[in-house]
Amino acid sequence: MTDFDPDKLATADSKELLKIVKSTPDSKITEVMQSDLRSKVLDEVFNRMPTLFRADRAGSTNAVIHWNITGRPDGGTDTYEVVIEDGACTATSTPARDPKLSLTMGPLEFLKIVSGGANPVMMFMTGKLKAKGDLGLAANIANLFDIPKG
Repeated sequence: MTDFDPDKLATADSKELLKIVKSTPDSKITEVMQSDLRSKVLDEVFNRMPTLFRADRAGSTNAVIHWNITGRPDGGTDTYEVVIEDGACTATSTPARDPKLSLTMGPLEFLKIVSGGANPVMMFMTGKLKAKGDLGLAANIANLFDIPKG
């Protein structure tokens, strides 16, 4: 069993992230995401998104996406904003723009989706992922990032 260590996320590439998430019991990921380490994990993932962005696949896509990660220790939700425009991607933990798409999920589901360890369509169909806004964009997000298939 791999120890889910947020410090390893800083150096892990997307394939290593998939291995870490797949080899860590859901209960351990949930425990870490309920601790003081939650922000560090989320920040690492979102800070990496621009480097995983596939501009060659984005075409003329211009969108603001809010990722709402529920299950904060205080019962709240962390919201990160990803902006795709003019062939570039930026991410911030301080949303400032109206989203074209809002995605809401728990922290375990989020890590499984961004590591390639879960099918977002199935998560949407089973209610583990909620999408509001441009559902066509939601269906295409995985194609816009270099995410391993697990």
